[in-house]
Amino acid sequence: MSRIEWTEETWNPTTGCTKVSPGCRNCYAEVMARRLHAMGVPGYERNFELTLQPDRLEQPLRRARPVTYFVNSMSDLFHQAVPERFLDAVFDVIQRTPQHTYQILTKRAQRLPEYFATRECPDNVWLGVSVEDRRRLRRIAPLRAVRAKVRFLSVEPLLEDLGELSLSEIHWVITGAESGPGARPMDEDWVRSLRDRCEQQGVPFFYKQKVEGGRKVPLPLLDGRTWEEMPKDNSR
Repeated sequence: MSRIEWTEETWNPTTGCTKVSPGCRNCYAEVMARRLHAMGVPGYERNFELTLQPDRLEQPLRRARPVTYFVNSMSDLFHQAVPERFLDAVFDVIQRTPQHTYQILTKRAQRLPEYFATRECPDNVWLGVSVEDRRRLRRIAPLRAVRAKVRFLSVEPLLEDLGELSLSEIHWVITGAESGPGARPMDEDWVRSLRDRCEQQGVPFFYKQKVEGGRKVPLPLLDGRTWEEMPKDNSR
């Protein structure tokens, strides 16, 4: 069971990453990889260097019960160092397990239309990009260019008010504050503004966490209620 509130399990066919934008500054996966490396956990021999994990490819094939997987909580599947042949192997497993749902999130949005230009995105994939500030809004256009059944935004950590935001062709928005050592503050009015835009445009909204008194508060209240909305399986 995953500790990430909006998924059930994690599947990491690659591990490790490199920083590309401000949202990466206090990367939780990097901290966790260092711990796992120090503990001698298999798969983390190279610490947080990008590493393909072919021995993990068949993990979802061993589960008949439908599961929602977050793909690569410890990496970025569309990192430039992941070759297309390995991406093909990952998506082959996804296509062979239609009972599962796969949530794939990337900061390398530019690779999405390039990869899917000659391939279909499977119906059991929810495809998303990270958008932590206004400058990273540019990642949304490449996501829209892919014919995915569910497209989503992870606005976490939310580093500033995103202002006017069109959610056309976006089916879900997740947001939350940064946590842990060195966490940057988040103004809850930024969350409220994003929630309002989701409500105005009919997009499900998920408020994952805030920090209060130095402690992470999962699924916090906003205007008297929690926000745990999930997307429907939208047809193409």
